[in-house]
Amino acid sequence: MKIKDLSIEQLEDAANMLKAIAHPMRIAILSFLEDGKKLTVTEIHEMLGIEQSTTSHHLGILKDKGVLCSKREGKNTYYSLKHSNLSNIINCVSNCKAS
Repeated sequence: MKIKDLSIEQLEDAANMLKAIAHPMRIAILSFLEDGKKLTVTEIHEMLGIEQSTTSHHLGILKDKGVLCSKREGKNTYYSLKHSNLSNIINCVSNCKAS
């Protein structure tokens, strides 16, 4: 599908997803969840080295904008990429940055 074929609503959704991703900690979260990985808030906050409440805040934004999905299993909630191709955005930006 090409950009010209998208509706205004689809373009707005895409823009909101990109805005949600546009933060260093959220980019790091996406990189942790590449390749179909599922992680808990605790696992992610330990990997980031930031407060759990801050991690939860970032996860909430990403989930609200349709970047992540979550699944409750027992006492834990596991987060994963809602669309596996979202990791391509980070790879593309990394490859396109100025040298």
